[in-house]
Amino acid sequence: MNARLQIYVAAMDVRVKQIEANPDAKRLYDDLLSNYNRLIRPVSNNTDTLTVYLRLKMSQLLEMNLKNQVMTTNLWVEQKWIDYKLRWDPEEYGGVEMLYVPSEHIWLPDIVLYNNADGNYEVTLMTKATLKYTGEVIWRPPAIYKSSCEINVLYFPFDEQSCTMKFGSWTYNGFQVDLKHMDQVAGSNLVAVGIDLTEFYLSVEWDILAVPATRNEEYYPCCTEPYSDITFNLTMRRKTLFYTVNLIIPCVGITFLTVLVFYLPSDSGEKVTLCSSILVSLTVFFLLLAEIIPPTSLAVPLLGKYLLFTMIIVSLSIWVTVCVLNVHFRSPSTHEMPPWVKKIFLVWMPKVLMLRRPRYSASGAYDDNQESGYVNDGDFRSLLYAGDHGTIDPLDLAVKILEPQLQKLPKLESNLQYVVEDWKYISMVLDRLFLWVFFLACLGGTFGIILQAPSLYDQQMQPRQQQLFPNI
Repeated sequence: MNARLQIYVAAMDVRVKQIEANPDAKRLYDDLLSNYNRLIRPVSNNTDTLTVYLRLKMSQLLEMNLKNQVMTTNLWVEQKWIDYKLRWDPEEYGGVEMLYVPSEHIWLPDIVLYNNADGNYEVTLMTKATLKYTGEVIWRPPAIYKSSCEINVLYFPFDEQSCTMKFGSWTYNGFQVDLKHMDQVAGSNLVAVGIDLTEFYLSVEWDILAVPATRNEEYYPCCTEPYSDITFNLTMRRKTLFYTVNLIIPCVGITFLTVLVFYLPSDSGEKVTLCSSILVSLTVFFLLLAEIIPPTSLAVPLLGKYLLFTMIIVSLSIWVTVCVLNVHFRSPSTHEMPPWVKKIFLVWMPKVLMLRRPRYSASGAYDDNQESGYVNDGDFRSLLYAGDHGTIDPLDLAVKILEPQLQKLPKLESNLQYVVEDWKYISMVLDRLFLWVFFLACLGGTFGIILQAPSLYDQQMQPRQQQLFPNI
């Protein structure tokens, strides 16, 4: 853009030099500006209203700073008015019908951007003005404006922003300078396409949807006279490819990693570690989001809602994982398994979840009615008085007493191990149950939150672009 500006200024200088080389143009310049007072409003009667026509020509949308809520644009501020003191008869000046003069030498309407964000209210470069023999003055200065813009982050990054640029005279009231749009028709203050986009460089981040302009008359507390202004409304929609690739897809991927926590075996000892790592990753994304969006309490951005939902899901998964691990490492010496737990988690739930229990090589299942393994008094007395003389050797007695117990010991150990395996199988059933619960929760939350953005359902994007950019 700077190269184009330099070429334009150089061309203007060449044309001015050509005119200055013309003695008629030089004489015209001297006659027009010799007694000209640039501080006086160019009207024949002080009560007359001078009409100034205004239009913007946007060449580039430089930046939309969400953090500071500032929009930076590169514009050409086209202004046109009639100066009765700058009229001449072309026949008296060798047929010269147009003259280029420095804008500092003539009266200029002090049109400024009211909602300026950096303190620079005026144009960037004081270019030359074009004078016509009819008294018409055309001035097209370039300017880089930083305007304040109220950012709505509710649907970020699938958001639309509407920013305004309010132009008006800083000094003259509506009775002295009447500001109108160049394309404004009689009886209407609204112009559908108020900004010229014929030479607009397409933005890599935003799509322009609408650029209407509205003429307003406002009364301020300082004065009784109305002040006219033209408000340009720039409606934009964010191009979501960058944020989809760099924020949304990684967040969705990290979210569904939570489901894999319940597929990881409890014996691995890494379930809680995986959950904690996922939570830390989401915290990093949340801090990154906080650096992008403005610190507002009016709305929570769409991506922020999704990150909060994901963090809640991961936190719940940590709590559930701890409970499942507690069940996994239970044993008969610490917990007794209630009958309803056996019925629900060993009979019903495996069928619903289509789980098949791994084979266990124990000789038999745990039996509540199994023998206790202890010798009663009758058995002991029968052993004590057995034999030829009603007595028995103490060593033989000990062997006969302990032999049944030793025979039952492997079965007792097997039954205890079988109960331990029951607890492990219940933890496996719980893992599979919560795997499906969290998978459905992540899936429903992802689509339920992301699909809230209304811009995803707008089908008018292409027709709007064709209306604003007919040459594209």
